[in-house]
Amino acid sequence: MPPGASATIAAVSRRDSASRSKLDRLRAVPWLALAQASVAIGRRWRSLSAKERARLARLARESRGRPGNLSPRQRLELRRLVRKLDLRGIARELGPLACRGRGRRGRSRARK
Repeated sequence: MPPGASATIAAVSRRDSASRSKLDRLRAVPWLALAQASVAIGRRWRSLSAKERARLARLARESRGRPGNLSPRQRLELRRLVRKLDLRGIARELGPLACRGRGRRGRSRARK
């Protein structure tokens, strides 16, 4: 057998197996939960005015994901805008989605 050749009986294309696994992963995505999350987040985003959305996006770009890159005044403005998004409300709305499909956690009760 030449070096680097596999010892299989039939030729198996690596590309086919890779695409199948990607397809399987795509099917495993909980599409309904993803759609509900995007609706909840979009609703909060639209609750800001167009000017506030633009300013929040500009501050996020300027900070490059690190609030410490902003001036104290910009950090206060960023904090005010993020509070208006009501992230806790989004978490309350999406919390049940995160728990859906999971089994019961913790210790099981002893049967009598």
